[in-house]
Amino acid sequence: MTAAAHRRPLRFGLSLAPDTAAPLLRIAQDADRFGLDYLGVRDQPYRRGTADAPTLMATVLAATSRIRVLPAVACLPLRPPAVLAKAIATMDRSSGGRVVLGLGAGTCWDGVEDYGGSRLGAAAARRALEEAVQVIRLHWSDQHGLRFQGEHYRLAASQAGPAPEAQIALWLGVTGPRSLGLAGRVADGWIAPSSLVPPKRLADGQRLLDDAALRAGRSPGDIRRVYVLEGSLDGRGSRGFLHGPPRQWVYELTELAVGHGVDSFLFGGDPEQLPAFALEVVPAVREQVARERAATTRANRALNGTRDTPHNGPANGFQNRSPHHTLNTRTTQG
Repeated sequence: MTAAAHRRPLRFGLSLAPDTAAPLLRIAQDADRFGLDYLGVRDQPYRRGTADAPTLMATVLAATSRIRVLPAVACLPLRPPAVLAKAIATMDRSSGGRVVLGLGAGTCWDGVEDYGGSRLGAAAARRALEEAVQVIRLHWSDQHGLRFQGEHYRLAASQAGPAPEAQIALWLGVTGPRSLGLAGRVADGWIAPSSLVPPKRLADGQRLLDDAALRAGRSPGDIRRVYVLEGSLDGRGSRGFLHGPPRQWVYELTELAVGHGVDSFLFGGDPEQLPAFALEVVPAVREQVARERAATTRANRALNGTRDTPHNGPANGFQNRSPHHTLNTRTTQG
């Protein structure tokens, strides 16, 4: 499926490091006040000086009114899936349905072991992630007599629940080919950090995701594409991908949306730069993407013979862009 074929509404948010030295609640309230859609809380319980992600999520939900909150992503090796499912469903019900679950297979295995978790190889971690998705969704079904027996997790509950307000979106933060296949089969969204999935790798990731979804009988367009923007937004001039002034970010995010099919962006830079992102970059990207999508629609209509006016220029709407400014040849910094 092409990037243009996805065309989901754009969403924007913040990826927040839960550093206890930072004014975390104020930052979250600012994100809500600025009109952002998502607040992703990084879950790194083994790191010194970090707040507990689920506890912080519950606090933020109680102190905000509209923003959706998620662990980005939950540290599965230290979060038993049935208990995590109950916590997420409880937050969802108490907030009026403002919770998403971001889930990963695990990383920083030394830290996981230090906190009592088990180190897993890549294949075992992937199998554990797949089992966790099954356990979580089974728990959310609120059925009686739940039974699940897997290699890594088991569930034998006479009655689970509570059921969430509505179906909670489950996004997977994965990067490997087989894990992307899993996301295509079972996930509602894919979370990709820019440091691990730079633009030149996005096309391959999207293809793997789409192919797996189609094989599973799903529409690839039902899977949200979430990109974590790990960079610096300032006025010091361009220093590479996602390191530069707002006008550079507007160009690069527009290219990611129109050219690469990304529909959701989480700002992972310094929270002090959040106002510039939310109040300058976000509205400009929305406007530019709408303009270029409209141009593409007009071009397609012309090609299909539904309009008499010929379309001059590329259908992707980038004819006025500098040929020297392209995402495809860049590498991620920092």
